[in-house]
Amino acid sequence: MHLSWITAIFSAAASAYLTAALVYAFIWWRQPNAWAQLLFAFAALAAVGLVGCDLAEMHAESPAQFAAALRWTQLLLWVIVLALAGFVLLYFRAGKMWLFWSVCALRTLSLVLNYLTGQNLNYREITSLQSISFLGESVSIAKGVPNPWMLVGHLSLLVLMVFVADAALAVWRRGERRLAVIVGGSIVFFVLAGSGQAMLICWGIAPWPLTPSLFSLGIIAAMIYEVSDDALRAVQLGRDLQAKEQQITLAAEAANMGFWFRDFAREDFWACNQWRSLFGFTSSEALYMDNFLQRLHPNDRETTLHALDSAYHGDGSYQTEHRVVLPDGQVRWIACQGRLELGSDHQPLRLQGVSLDITRRKAAELEAQAHRNEASHLLRAASVGELSTAMAHELKQPLAAILSNAQAAQLFLAQDNIDLHEVREILGDIVADDKRAADVIDRVHVLMKKDRWHPQPLEANHLIRDVLRLMHHELEAHSVRVVTELTADLPSIRGDRVQLQQVLINLILNAVDAMSQPAKNDPTLTLRSGRMGESVQISVMDTGHGIPAGVEETIFESYYTTKSQGLGLGLSLSRSILIAHGGRLWAENQATGGAAFYCTMPEWKGDTAMMNAGDTSITA
Repeated sequence: MHLSWITAIFSAAASAYLTAALVYAFIWWRQPNAWAQLLFAFAALAAVGLVGCDLAEMHAESPAQFAAALRWTQLLLWVIVLALAGFVLLYFRAGKMWLFWSVCALRTLSLVLNYLTGQNLNYREITSLQSISFLGESVSIAKGVPNPWMLVGHLSLLVLMVFVADAALAVWRRGERRLAVIVGGSIVFFVLAGSGQAMLICWGIAPWPLTPSLFSLGIIAAMIYEVSDDALRAVQLGRDLQAKEQQITLAAEAANMGFWFRDFAREDFWACNQWRSLFGFTSSEALYMDNFLQRLHPNDRETTLHALDSAYHGDGSYQTEHRVVLPDGQVRWIACQGRLELGSDHQPLRLQGVSLDITRRKAAELEAQAHRNEASHLLRAASVGELSTAMAHELKQPLAAILSNAQAAQLFLAQDNIDLHEVREILGDIVADDKRAADVIDRVHVLMKKDRWHPQPLEANHLIRDVLRLMHHELEAHSVRVVTELTADLPSIRGDRVQLQQVLINLILNAVDAMSQPAKNDPTLTLRSGRMGESVQISVMDTGHGIPAGVEETIFESYYTTKSQGLGLGLSLSRSILIAHGGRLWAENQATGGAAFYCTMPEWKGDTAMMNAGDTSITA
């Protein structure tokens, strides 16, 4: 049986094109946004038809059959050229648009001319067919009058090569040199070879059969190589990703951290097993927003919803801390951080992030807060001891007035003609003096009692005035003049009233002690309030000897003191209290003499997280 090389070669070419078309169509089917692969599938499918046209020309028995096959060839070449140009534009992510549209316009014009000028774009008229030997077989070639409009088709191919070369050069500069050489180079080379063969044949220079389908094999081979390389790299990337995933999983398990994401388009909520374990969900349990919220502590649900709402309407950042109540009653503290991804219409697409178990850290913070509260209570007790003389004097006045008024009332009642008006006034004075004494006792009681940290909105100026009333007689006893420079309409601050009072008492007692030694300036205590960014600043300034050079930070260390009877905890504890409030405390020497202590506290934002901070129970 005689083997037909033409049939074998062109059948193999058609099979290659069809395989490439199916492969690239499958890639597009799995990735609907991969439009470059779909365009290449069209080009490969058109090349299958081109094989049929080449065989029809070689086996044509009349000039009319040959001319008809050439007309169909031009239609298929139009599909191939436009699909290749679009493929390069999308696959390379490069190329000048004006060149792309020039290719499309010129090739479309050549297709129109294919049907309007002569028998086809290649020949005005095919006068006869000639038989030649090709690959051991007799095939037909055309003899006739070349169509000069064929130059439009060749020009479109020239512009295509320029467009592809320009895009390949951009890819080369981008660092993707293998892609530029293999894909870009193969398209330019085989388009040039195919157009060169067509010119030589149609202008009667070379007596060969037209075989543009065979020149497309080089482009297909290059793309199949590219897909194979992509597949190999995808396999290797998959292995690397799997290894990275295992590493991340190990790290997440070691850190007690879980990953999650929420897809808004598909209403899908996914979380890894570590996250499910943190929140008490089984590996097969369906996840919904409602059952996630039900796991949260009732006092923390509003905070979490507020953080989600802030992510939707803000910069997309999601960050919060909340307690999780597990089915067995155990309570965990979880810190969550995520990022919201928006679509082109600015609607939320997905929210993804991580959750970290911070129960131990919270327990340590609570323990530190408890120690700080205990130390603060002891220091307040010591402060009350220092203020005991002034408080005794402050209590002595209303008590003496009560005694005097009571004695006067007895005298009025002993008379025969009782003046009830005078008695009423005396009793009113007794009630007023009793309230004065009760206020003094209440202020001491507030300082002395133990209580957990209770943040609330406070007015800085009211805080300063309350402390000055408490220390009025102490300041008078040391002949200290008090100057207040308080800024009106300050925003509320966020803090615990008793602890912030303790800070101001510590600073004022230190100032009084610094001014108790002879100095060139009269003892003057200045308290000032004002804004500092998004914080409120309170300044306590004295006219003492100031802070020795080089110890401006040392004075805030625990057990550092310059007092003979001091504990060295006042300033250290005061700074710790302000840091716990999100503020600062520092000291400077004044140019006019004396020291100035500055403390800042953040504005009250009305956040529920801070309101619930007092509820800090943890079941380990």
